[in-house]
Amino acid sequence: MSKTLKNISPIDGSTYAERPVLTLDAAQAAAARGKAAQATWAARPLQERIDLVMAGVAAVGAMNDEIVPELAHMMGRPVRFGGEFGGFNERASYMAGIAAEALAPIEVGEDQTFTRYIKRVPLGLVFVVAPWNYPYMTAINTVAPALIAGNTVMLKHATQTLLVGERMARAFHQAGVPEDVFQNVFLDHDTTSALIAANAFDFVNFTGSVGGGRAIERAAAGTFTGTGLELGGKDPGYVMEDADLDAAVDTLIDGAMFNSGQCCCGIERIYVHESLYDAFLEKALAVVRGYKLGNPLDPETTIGPMAHVRFAQEVRAQIAEAVDMGATAHIETMPGDDGGAYLTPQILTGVTHDMRVMRDESFGPVVGIMKVRDDEEAIALMNDSAFGLTASLWTADVDRAQAVGDRIETGTVFLNRADYLDPGLCWTGCKQTGRGGGLSVIGFHNLTRPKSYHLKRVTRA
Repeated sequence: MSKTLKNISPIDGSTYAERPVLTLDAAQAAAARGKAAQATWAARPLQERIDLVMAGVAAVGAMNDEIVPELAHMMGRPVRFGGEFGGFNERASYMAGIAAEALAPIEVGEDQTFTRYIKRVPLGLVFVVAPWNYPYMTAINTVAPALIAGNTVMLKHATQTLLVGERMARAFHQAGVPEDVFQNVFLDHDTTSALIAANAFDFVNFTGSVGGGRAIERAAAGTFTGTGLELGGKDPGYVMEDADLDAAVDTLIDGAMFNSGQCCCGIERIYVHESLYDAFLEKALAVVRGYKLGNPLDPETTIGPMAHVRFAQEVRAQIAEAVDMGATAHIETMPGDDGGAYLTPQILTGVTHDMRVMRDESFGPVVGIMKVRDDEEAIALMNDSAFGLTASLWTADVDRAQAVGDRIETGTVFLNRADYLDPGLCWTGCKQTGRGGGLSVIGFHNLTRPKSYHLKRVTRA
């Protein structure tokens, strides 16, 4: 009997979509087709590949009216926020715009005898394992530059957003990208690991949990397959005494709660200078108490359910443990909280780093707020984490922010903003957040390999 993947809608717990997984033989055949198609795809002119990829992006945009409610059904994001096409298009467009320069040969030197240069050549078949929380934007981070650089791509999407890969593949195929060049596949974990262990891919890009990243590394052990891993975060915000208080509250609380807190670079802990602490807390509570928790298909809903009941239960467990250890939960249970996927967003004070809610990734609508005396205390607390994706600093003093940022163990330092992925910058992290980097010129470099040319001319007497 064929195994199936089922998307359970957080709206009502019903099965929204299901698809059969490929057998190992069928999956191996798909990978073989992808590898076989790569040389022909890479031989096409760069501008032709760019044009086809951007036509595929536009075709996804044309589906947006269908995509927005579909996402609400699959992972619970309220329809009022309009989907992801803005960021999806921004990222692909930026990578398309820098491709010629990023992929251009590095000229080392030329004279009457020698020509020397380094080319960027595609890796081959790139396997993209995409997450459910921002299913279009996270996938395009790798899909667009990989295809533009001349790689072929196999996309495996999360079960929670089962239909996203299908839509992307259909749009790109309609735009003229050959079917074997960009394939969407449905795989279980065992088949995925078997393919990686068998060297079916030339590069694996994975966004997901630390446990998932470890599984990818175990499967790839000894194969010398390159990997890019973004595995999570516990991103801090630090509000200094001269910060714009209203802007800090609005941005940091939105960064903590948007998408029901299910953001890779969402704010999960906030440190506020003691002089602003009381005012920050008062304003933060007012913001969260103004949310409407409910059905994401209702345009009045401002915060929807978490993507799955088990995710919500983990957040509830972290909150309960913190309260048992002395923390204060400030937000009363909202009418829409059903004890399942619909979870009241929560602000905690009286928290310490002995509590899981300040150490483990929550990936939900909860944030702990702590009072700090100065930069030294804030830096020590921000670095007291197993993760390092982003950090958000709030001050009018740019020099001070740069000095503090230099001492934070993180992939990105934000000043007076948070929770935003700029495609011109490398998206990267440290510690258990993972390895590698996407987007920017570096993203192209990570999806290609250097190939050196040392050419000596034959001279005849």
